[in-house]
Amino acid sequence: MFAASNQLLWSMIGLLLTMGGTFLDAYGITLPWSWSKHGIQTISLGVTFQVGAVLLVGCLGGKNAGALSQIAYLVMGLTLLPVFADGGGIGYFKLSKFGYLLGFIPGAWICGLFAFKARPRLETLAFSCICGLLTLHICGITYLIISYIFQWKGTENLPLMQAILRYSWFALPGQLSVVCAVTVIAYVLRHLMFY
Repeated sequence: MFAASNQLLWSMIGLLLTMGGTFLDAYGITLPWSWSKHGIQTISLGVTFQVGAVLLVGCLGGKNAGALSQIAYLVMGLTLLPVFADGGGIGYFKLSKFGYLLGFIPGAWICGLFAFKARPRLETLAFSCICGLLTLHICGITYLIISYIFQWKGTENLPLMQAILRYSWFALPGQLSVVCAVTVIAYVLRHLMFY
């Protein structure tokens, strides 16, 4: 599909996007019919663009570039570079939410796999992003369950169901909004780059 040099380039772009997206909050705007009363106002989606960056590199660079960029991101974060939301370091393994970061690797790979199965259409790109997002959450919830079995509770002392609600359920609406934006961006860029 791609030459090794292209995959390496997309991996580096994905790494930079993921690092930047970690610290960039996602916002939406108010509905157009309320603009005449209140003007255009932004609404926080409660998530960052980190997951969007993971899925975008899968949609644009393919499965290998997506996975490689996320492996590089995890290695950087675990070797004390402060690229994670709460810093970095090997101690992140003990945090119950680390499974979501681990889920970036298969999530990007699955997204990239499905994004290149067919011609780039909005439906196929949206499907690939949703599959990647679900993979990420499955990995995160699995790690949460394992961390609670072995009592690696990390910084919070939340019951398991509250942790699942906090990290997965409450984040999903904002992440699905980001998926919509990623789908449109990937669709436009794939057509502009003719692949």
